[in-house]
Amino acid sequence: MRVMVIGGGGREHAIVWALNNSEKVKKIYCAPGNAGIAELAEIAPIPVNKFADLIQFAIDHSVDLVVVGPDDPLAEGIVDAFEEQNIPIYGPRKNAAEIEGSKIFMKNLLKKYNIITAKYETFTDHESALAYLREQSVPIVIKADGLAAGKGVTVAYSMEEAEQALHDMMVGKVFGESGGRVVIEEFLEGQEMSILAFVDGETVRAMVPAQDHKPIFDNDKGPNTGGMGTYTPLPHIDPAIVEEAIETIIKPTAKAMVSEGRPFRGVLFAGLMITKDGPKTIEFNARMGDPETQVVLPRLKTDLLDIILASINGRLDQLDIEWNDEAAVCVIAASEGYPGNYPKGHVIEGLDAAKAQGALVFHAGTAEKDGSLVTNGGRVLGIVGRGRDLAEARARAYEAVSVIHFEGMQVRTDIAAKALK
Repeated sequence: MRVMVIGGGGREHAIVWALNNSEKVKKIYCAPGNAGIAELAEIAPIPVNKFADLIQFAIDHSVDLVVVGPDDPLAEGIVDAFEEQNIPIYGPRKNAAEIEGSKIFMKNLLKKYNIITAKYETFTDHESALAYLREQSVPIVIKADGLAAGKGVTVAYSMEEAEQALHDMMVGKVFGESGGRVVIEEFLEGQEMSILAFVDGETVRAMVPAQDHKPIFDNDKGPNTGGMGTYTPLPHIDPAIVEEAIETIIKPTAKAMVSEGRPFRGVLFAGLMITKDGPKTIEFNARMGDPETQVVLPRLKTDLLDIILASINGRLDQLDIEWNDEAAVCVIAASEGYPGNYPKGHVIEGLDAAKAQGALVFHAGTAEKDGSLVTNGGRVLGIVGRGRDLAEARARAYEAVSVIHFEGMQVRTDIAAKALK
């Protein structure tokens, strides 16, 4: 088959890598791709929101299947656009992708169907939101309603910080129109857990769980990023808790979407908090997580193409999906200044040495310039170590990190540490 992957980050590199391992995939295209993806796929330099150009490329190159990575084109209706041209595409339609595109829609859906989540209120004007906020206690969570590249959430530990975040979103428009509506939500304490699931209507096939690290600095300090590292499995979390989350949150949500006339087909990503009262929903995403994908897909034994085709053809319920027992740890190498403003164009060194050690290196924000690999984003690389257990995988990940260098490179040194205590 000839497959086109939409997107150009670390998640898409991992998807391309997994599809490249399938004997049934003869050719991979990626739009717009990046310097690392170019080693495995033919690059089509088309932005993810240029639907007409992407469709024409797929037609011209006899593409058999399109796989969508990022959230923005899903929210804008890329699946609907390709389906109108009878081109097979994997991902939720626009009306189902709203589960990520609008946090207010998601929270109201969970409330309607009694699916457990944090207590919340929603607001469309700053004055009402501020008045409500001042009646609450801290810590508290402020969320922009729309998409914000994984950064539209502030966990405020003081009222001053909470008021500033609310002002920045609703008045300062730091996230554009995404912050025109906000969710003010109770702070949940506990362990975070990410469960990605292949979903086709009411059929749910959960992937192995992972845990992400959002704040930029060690010990979960500093502003939230799109994710600074992740790992799987989660030896410190009871498998019964994982099963409870699947049965009481993910499966009922898939069923609720069907009931709402928005059947979900694609990857549904549940961001969860394991509280003293059990798992609660933080958020849902309508696609594979980044960087969770970089550790989850290396554990997948079943051919990813088979899973995607079964979903598209309504046969996901007939497919057994297998996973290997190894552990995987991903450490993100980010640019200096991220998640704020950051420079581009710094030369990256040491990737061959890291790969020689057995690491997987997924490119997130890279480009080629004058024959050299250079930085081209906030999150630059996802460096993945694998091993028989988490300790071995973690050691291998950081060994690989130690031989990679670019000016201003910042990494967290505590990825997966809490699981080993």
